[in-house]
Amino acid sequence: MLDKATALPALLRKLEKLPQGHALDLRTYKRNRSVLIRRTGTDAFAVTEDGFHQEDFSVPLSGLKKLLRTLLKREFPRSTKIRVYDLGAADGQDLPAGRKVI
Repeated sequence: MLDKATALPALLRKLEKLPQGHALDLRTYKRNRSVLIRRTGTDAFAVTEDGFHQEDFSVPLSGLKKLLRTLLKREFPRSTKIRVYDLGAADGQDLPAGRKVI
């Protein structure tokens, strides 16, 4: 879990090192909203927002900071902690099963 105030720089560092085809899943504490980030190329990311809004984005690494800042404000407005799951190699539509349900 990351503190929301320091999450953006930590996420950008993780995403720079993320291998192609791997994904990160950002969730609220209650796990009812998520932002899924997949690396699709050397400088390309696919971002899927699932919460208050359901949207898909394709952005380069340079545009990821602005998009993440917007999505964190929109999807996690009152959260202070953000859960980060490293999904490993994921094709985007398959989320890991067996995650704890509250």
